[in-house]
Amino acid sequence: MVESIFESLKYLPVQRALFACVLCGLSCSLLSVFVVLLRVPLIGVSMSHAAFAGAVFGMLTGIHPVAAGFVACLVVAGILGPFSDRARMAPENMLGILFSFLIGLAFLGMGILTRTKAGALNLMWGNLMSISAMDLVLLAVITFILLLFISVFFKEIRVVLFHRRFAASCGVPERAIYYGLLFLTGAVVASNLSTVGGLLIFALLIQPGATAMQLTYNLKLFFLTAALAGIGACVSGLLLSYYFDLPSGASVVLMATAIFVVAFLVSPKRRSAKQTKRNPYAQDA
Repeated sequence: MVESIFESLKYLPVQRALFACVLCGLSCSLLSVFVVLLRVPLIGVSMSHAAFAGAVFGMLTGIHPVAAGFVACLVVAGILGPFSDRARMAPENMLGILFSFLIGLAFLGMGILTRTKAGALNLMWGNLMSISAMDLVLLAVITFILLLFISVFFKEIRVVLFHRRFAASCGVPERAIYYGLLFLTGAVVASNLSTVGGLLIFALLIQPGATAMQLTYNLKLFFLTAALAGIGACVSGLLLSYYFDLPSGASVVLMATAIFVVAFLVSPKRRSAKQTKRNPYAQDA
């Protein structure tokens, strides 16, 4: 088994798929920390469907699907933050409205497509083995920008994750940080259309962060744990799809779910909560 894995790494499509898995898992899992801690899981859902809707209409109009999906994500990110703030509407309500609108657009485009829908299905479910060199370059650039953003603004991000209004009262540019995260989420989702697909990428924007939440309170460890969970899910999903001839996007999502379940079962937080419930003075002892 191990020998066959190393043997398969000689092939360029497998090398590209493996590299894409690392980049996809890293970028999505880092963003999942924000999605989980800010309690806005619909961001991932809305952005993934925005990317898919944009890609489908790109195919209809002759524009490169990834470029069209990228523009659609940036437009949605630009609408979401300012509109929810000015309308004094909860972000989750605005996200719910956008989600229903975008999924309608996506399937309207699918219905209009008269040529083969194979390309659209690849964008829906993803296909790691068909990653191109340009897809990898785009994914690598966006992942680097995300890492740079987190590194430069880590202190500000920590305050925003604690409470947006408190961050604003402390002089932290919380709107700029929040809007920046929205734009980066859109960019990461669009760049991963070819890896996990527009309808499944939202799982990687939630589950690695949810996995980390089961295991640690420390924010730096939170990012590290989420990254390991995301990369592990992508690489193991690739191996599963390669050896059992399964859809790669679906395999990655199933492995991400499996990793979360394991983390939930062994969670020290859950055991601590049970002990505290049995003995309310356990933490003071």
